[in-house]
Amino acid sequence: QMVGLLFLDLNGFKAVNDTLGHHIGDLLLKSVAQRLQGCLRGSDTVSRLGGDEFTVILPGIPGKLGASRVADKIRNTINQPFELEDHIVPVGTSIGISLYPLDGRDIDQLIHHADTAMYEDKKQLKAQR
Repeated sequence: QMVGLLFLDLNGFKAVNDTLGHHIGDLLLKSVAQRLQGCLRGSDTVSRLGGDEFTVILPGIPGKLGASRVADKIRNTINQPFELEDHIVPVGTSIGISLYPLDGRDIDQLIHHADTAMYEDKKQLKAQR
C-alpha cells in the first residue's frame, strides 16, 4: 500500500478576488474545501497550504491509477460552477500527484514532485485553451 499526495492549485482564483472581492474569494475557498472533503474517504486529509493551494493525503491508495481516479473526481467536482451569494463563480483546478515511496521517501521530496506535476498539469490545461 502507498500513500498518495495531491497538490491542487485553483485556476481563476485571482480573477475572482479581483472582480468580485476578497469576501467572495474567501467564500470560494471554504466551498472548495467542502467539495474536496465530499470527494474523499474518511481516512483522507485535506489541508489548505495558503492562497489558493490545497493538499490531499490519501493513505492506503493502491497506486498511481487510484490516485489519478481521485484527482479526476476532484477536478470534475471543482469544475462545476459555485453559487456564492448572487454570483455564479467558475473556477478550475490543476492537480499534481506523488506517491510514497515511489516518488520520494520524505515529505519534501513528495511535495516537490507533486508541485512539479501540478505545474505540468497547469501548462497542459493552458495549451488546450
